Amino acid sequence: MKLRKTMQIVTAAVFCIFLYGFGIAHILLPDETFSPVENRYLQTMPTFSWQGLKDGDYTADLETYLEDQFPLRDGWIGLKTRYEYLLGKREFGDESRGIVYVCGDKLISKVQKNDRADQNVNYLSQLVEKTDIPVYVAMIPTAAEIWRDQLPEGAESMDQWAYLEQVKDTGAIYVDVGGLLAEHSDESIFYRTDHHWTSLGAYYGYAAFMEALGVTPEALGEKTTVSTDFNGTLYSTSGVHWLTPDEIDTYVSGEGVTVTVNDGQTESTHGLYVEENLIGKDKYTYFMGGNNPLYIIENPNAATDETLLVVRDSYADSLAPFLSQQYGTIYMIDLRYYRTPVADYAASIGADAILVNYSVENFQKDDNIIFMGQ
Repeated sequence: MKLRKTMQIVTAAVFCIFLYGFGIAHILLPDETFSPVENRYLQTMPTFSWQGLKDGDYTADLETYLEDQFPLRDGWIGLKTRYEYLLGKREFGDESRGIVYVCGDKLISKVQKNDRADQNVNYLSQLVEKTDIPVYVAMIPTAAEIWRDQLPEGAESMDQWAYLEQVKDTGAIYVDVGGLLAEHSDESIFYRTDHHWTSLGAYYGYAAFMEALGVTPEALGEKTTVSTDFNGTLYSTSGVHWLTPDEIDTYVSGEGVTVTVNDGQTESTHGLYVEENLIGKDKYTYFMGGNNPLYIIENPNAATDETLLVVRDSYADSLAPFLSQQYGTIYMIDLRYYRTPVADYAASIGADAILVNYSVENFQKDDNIIFMGQ
C-alpha cells in the first residue's frame, strides 16, 4: 500500500513538473516567427480586441498561437508523426497545406481536382486563338500519377491522364512530357521529399519539348551534385522527418548564361544558379532564385537566337538550364505575380513561340490562368 501511494505521488509530481514546466517555458522562451522545419511563418501573439473576441477571430488566433509556439514543437510533431506511422497511418498533413502520402522511402503529394480545372483548359484554348505564334503546352503529371502504383492502398488522387486528354483538345501543340516521364518512371525523376521534378526529370521534359519542335535534344551532360541535404516541401508539410534527404544535381554548367530578375520593384542579374540558396531551407530556389514575376535568360552561345516566352510555375526553374541551350533569349513569367494578358505580352517582346509549362496540379487550380484568355 505504501509503495502504491509513493508511485501515485511520483506520477502526480512528474505530471505537474511536465505541465507547469512547459507552461513556464512557454512564457519565458521568446516567440519564434518562422519554422525552418515546416517552412512557414508562425502565429505570433494576437492583439486583443472586443470585436475580435465577439467574432471569434481572437480566440482562433490565440489557439493557433499556442499551438505554433509550443516549446520543442518540431520535436513533438516528429514524435507524434512517427508514432502514427508505426500504427499504420500513411496519410499526413491537412487540407489547407496539402495531404502527403508516405510511400516507402518517398513522400507523394495528393492531387485533388479543382472546381476551376475545366475553365483553365478553356483559357488555354483562348490563348491559342489570340496569337499567331505557336503555343506549346508541356503539362507535367506529378509523382502521384507517374508513381501511382506506389501510393498506399485506397489512396485517392486526381486522374491526371484524363485531364491531359482535355489539354490535347485546346489547339496548342501538345508536348508529351508525361509519356517520356512514364518511360523513365524507374529513375529518380521526382524528389522524394519535395513535390518538384528533379533535374533528371526536367531533362526528360526538355527532351519531349525538343521532339515536339523537331529538334534533336542535347545529350544529358555530366552530373554535378550540389547538395546532399535537401528536405523539400513535403518534408515540411507532412511531419515525416526520418527519410534520407534528397540530392540536388545539375547537368548544365550555366557558363555564359545571364539571368535578369524582376521582383516587381527592382531588377538584378545573376547566373542560372544561386549558390547561396543552398545554405537555407528552400534549396530548390538554387534554380533561378525562386518565385519571381519575371526572368529574362540570355545565352549568346545558344543553338538559335530565337526568343521563347515561358508561362510557368516553379517546375520550370529546373527546366530553364536545358532550355537556355536552345534559345538565345527566354522570358519566363509567373502569372501569380506578373498579371498580364499573355498574347499581348508575347507580341510586345517579339516572341517566336510560347511554352506553357505547369504541373497538372498547379495548372488546374491556378486562378491566374485567366490571363491566358485575355
